[in-house]
Amino acid sequence: MKTPAWQRSEGKNPKGGLNAKGRASYNAETGGNLKAPVKSGDNPRRASFLARMGNMAGAEYKDGEPTRLLLSLKAWGASSKADAKAKAKAISARNKAKAK
Repeated sequence: MKTPAWQRSEGKNPKGGLNAKGRASYNAETGGNLKAPVKSGDNPRRASFLARMGNMAGAEYKDGEPTRLLLSLKAWGASSKADAKAKAKAISARNKAKAK
């Protein structure tokens, strides 16, 4: 039996994260509801992702090449882990101000 597409290269986006086939495969296997990355705007889902991934352990580069972590951050509109943390904080603050 083949492993699911989201665990193989055919389900991964070379620019970071999963492609549509990978997300569909993951959702079918786990009953999840993965959605495509939100690259810009004040979407709370984007703030949550950037905060979570900005605090992940691990290097941004390995052997001079960006890691999957950095590629995923770039897919969501951040250029580094520090940038992701800063953007998450700013987005959350703007969303809180809108809610008042």
